[in-house]
Amino acid sequence: MPLLPTTLADQAEATAGDPLRVLVVGAGMAGLTTAQLLRGAGLHPILLDRLADESHPGYMLALMPMVDPVLTELDAWAHYRERSIGLTHYRARTHTGRVLRTDSMAEVLHRFGDYRGIERGELVETLSHAGAPVSLATTVTDLREQAHAVEVTCRQGETSSTLTVDVVVVADGIGSRTRDLVPGGRETTGTDTGWGGWVVWAPEDDQGQLAEELWGTGFFLGIYPVLGRRGVFLGGPGAATAAGPEAFVAEARSRLRTIDPRVARGLQAVTDDPDPYYWALKDARAPRWTTRRTVLLGDAAAGFLPTAGIGAGMAMESAWVLATMLRSLLPTAEPGLATDGTTTGSTRAGRVAAGQLAAALARYEREQRPRVETAQDTSRSLARWMFSQSTVLAVLRDLAFRVLSVQSAIAPITRLLADPPDPGHLTAAASVARDG
Repeated sequence: MPLLPTTLADQAEATAGDPLRVLVVGAGMAGLTTAQLLRGAGLHPILLDRLADESHPGYMLALMPMVDPVLTELDAWAHYRERSIGLTHYRARTHTGRVLRTDSMAEVLHRFGDYRGIERGELVETLSHAGAPVSLATTVTDLREQAHAVEVTCRQGETSSTLTVDVVVVADGIGSRTRDLVPGGRETTGTDTGWGGWVVWAPEDDQGQLAEELWGTGFFLGIYPVLGRRGVFLGGPGAATAAGPEAFVAEARSRLRTIDPRVARGLQAVTDDPDPYYWALKDARAPRWTTRRTVLLGDAAAGFLPTAGIGAGMAMESAWVLATMLRSLLPTAEPGLATDGTTTGSTRAGRVAAGQLAAALARYEREQRPRVETAQDTSRSLARWMFSQSTVLAVLRDLAFRVLSVQSAIAPITRLLADPPDPGHLTAAASVARDG
């Protein structure tokens, strides 16, 4: 079962008896992961999304093995493998288009797990395979944090309603509107590369599991496999891309000395698409993630540049850590879940204490934020190398890539994979406080 459109009233009624009433704003990777993991613990989180239907905007995603705990706990491995493809190799090209080197991603990441490409919509289907109630076309318009609850006003069309919950998870993306409603505000800082580009689809080719990138002079071309087709990104400085896809493709072609069939198909896909999606390459970082009853998650906390291919993976990892810590606050005698997603067994009594919740959110931010910002810094560093109009820098990059492998470029990421988060030692403190 995919996302299940559900009225806000029905979701509110289902969560009323939970010991921890959770509102998740945003049904993207971070929000959906959090909601599904909490459902697995017998809770009934309210999930909202501003989209008006069940369509899944977005294109290709590359997922590092940091998502493995999520897929394991959601029993989603089979669904994930059916809908994704392994990214086994990475190819770098010179700024003029010639193949420079091809590295094995499997050799770099084999200690940690698979590196896979998947369409965003297919990942949503994977995460929601057991059924995910969601109220669509719904936004938060007011948020009032009180000592013992959060009063949240939501709007659906012309209708407004008020929810009373214990905690609000703000996961509505890099341009989050809910973030501004959090007590004290959350004005973000960020990196604006000044670049942007188009994301389109190209047909599947005979180089199945090979991702490749061409860091040109004043343009960037990336080709990334997903199951059955290839995602293509072509970008450059905002002033240059303003001329439109056709003119920019012509400019990129003029700067290449070598255009092999795969590169040619990628460029052609950009001009053939009647309505290519344009992505402005900027990121965002919130100065603080939590209050006593609210938490920013995923892109709402730290929105990534796509340069390291890790943003979605970090969002899902953060959701897993957060959900694990929230579940640790629950009474130990938990009811099971029936196959239709309803709670079986006795109803748990009592609410999670406000102090325990506030402490858990503070611990979550203290432990997870450095990991996320390290990954974000890596994406920013790569952007400085990748997005350049300097021919001198382009030549230096080519020379550097002759001796430096992809393993060197993503070394900070592999260090994060080698030292995964351990919510267990954090939840132990919550258990002591809860049982004491």
